Amino acid sequence: MNRISRSCAVVTGGASGIGLAIALRLAAGGTRVACLDIKTDDVPTGLAVITTDIRDDASVVAGIAEAERILGGIDIVVNNAAIGAQGGIEANGDDEWHRVLDVNVVGLVRVSRAALPALRRSGRGAIVNISSIAATAGLPNRALYSASKGAVLSLTRAMAADLLADGIRVNAVSPGTADTPWVARLLDSADDPVAERAALEARQPHGRLVSAEEVAEAVAYLTSARAGSTTGTSIAVDGGMSGLRLRPRP
Repeated sequence: MNRISRSCAVVTGGASGIGLAIALRLAAGGTRVACLDIKTDDVPTGLAVITTDIRDDASVVAGIAEAERILGGIDIVVNNAAIGAQGGIEANGDDEWHRVLDVNVVGLVRVSRAALPALRRSGRGAIVNISSIAATAGLPNRALYSASKGAVLSLTRAMAADLLADGIRVNAVSPGTADTPWVARLLDSADDPVAERAALEARQPHGRLVSAEEVAEAVAYLTSARAGSTTGTSIAVDGGMSGLRLRPRP
C-alpha cells in the first residue's frame, strides 16, 4: 500500500454503532482502517478487526502494535469506545463509577498513549475523541456518563496542547442523542418506547435523533488535511442542542 497517499486509522469500538459508521466513512475515503473492539462479530469485509479490551493495558498495547503491523503505520486514532450509565449521583456505587470511567476516560488514555510513537512517526497524526452533548449540557439521569464525557472534552484540550509540537492534532466530536444500538436498547426498556423516542427527538432543536453517519462525517473532516489548522476544539453534531435557544413551536 502507498503510505504516502493513504492514511491509516485505528477506530476503537469500531464494530458497531457510531464506531462502525466512522470506520466505514474513513475507509470509503481511501483510509486503511483497523477496528479495535471487544466484540468483533459481523464487521464488514474490508476493515481489519482486532479484538482488544481497552480496560487492559496489555491488550491495548498488543492491539495497537497489531494495527500498526497490519496497516503499515498509524496516522489517525479515533477514540470512540465507551459505555453508558443512567441515574443521578446516588444511582451508581463506586464499582460502577470506576468501571465507566475506566472505559470512557482511562481507556482513551491507554489507546492514545500506546499509539503515540506511531503518530509521532507519521508526521500528520490526528486524534479524535468522541465526547457528547452530555459534557456541556445538564441532562437528567446521566450524572456518571456526563462526568466521563466532560473528562473526555477536557482531556482533548490538554492533549492538543501537549502534542502540538509533535505535529499531532487532537480534537473532539460531541454528538447529541444518536440513533445507535445503545439508545435503541434504552428505548426498548422504557415503559412507553414510542413516547420516550418522541421526547428525545423533541429535545434536539432539529426534531430528530442524530445519525451515526452524521457523526462520522465530522470525524472524517477532523482527520483530513482540510482540518490542518484545527486542533483543541470540538464539533457539536447535536441538531443545535448545545447552542440554540428556540421559541417553542406553536
